[in-house]
Amino acid sequence: MHPGRTQDQKRAFVREATKVAVETLACPPESLEIIITEISKDSWATAGKLKSDS
Repeated sequence: MHPGRTQDQKRAFVREATKVAVETLACPPESLEIIITEISKDSWATAGKLKSDS
């Protein structure tokens, strides 16, 4: 994800992603790990173009 999300947004994402994974995969929440990696647009490219050039 690109930088700029608030801690509250990240908390909500982690909470909801965990909830869906537990329901879908029938696994305990303790077995899940979510890693949020923020990558700047000048270090991310799609279709041969940097996101920062878009």
